[in-house]
Amino acid sequence: MSALFTLDPSAVRVVRADTKQQILADLAACFAAVYGLDVATVMDGIEEREKLGSTGFGRGVAIPHARVDGLERPVAAFFRLESPVEFASADGMPVDCVFGLLSPTQAGATHLQALAAISRMMRDERMHERLVSAPYAEALFGLLVNVIDRDAA
Repeated sequence: MSALFTLDPSAVRVVRADTKQQILADLAACFAAVYGLDVATVMDGIEEREKLGSTGFGRGVAIPHARVDGLERPVAAFFRLESPVEFASADGMPVDCVFGLLSPTQAGATHLQALAAISRMMRDERMHERLVSAPYAEALFGLLVNVIDRDAA
């Protein structure tokens, strides 16, 4: 999909969640199911990163991320929330889009480059509006792939 990370279509979902903790647990379960990872390992990695400070990016977006064992390359998941959830974001706004990223433990620069690419995409206000209004997961995936492939070219 991208030179920086893989986004499997089954890792793009419309999710109902009431709390940040539920979002993180659902994200860990998604990564485990889609990419064949251990759910507890993923959850531990994501929670450890959240202890350093919220990954609530601002403007309705969170980018939970971690480095975990068992990966060859970075992988991603995207959740569009059915309704916004408080996420302790830098701007105090609840989130409605969650873009998760996991990278191999040793992926220093690669992890940062993938985070930067996701951050650039999610800062685009028009893109955010399109994601929030997309009617279903397949439409979300189409929007994301279009931007990721365009930016990789």
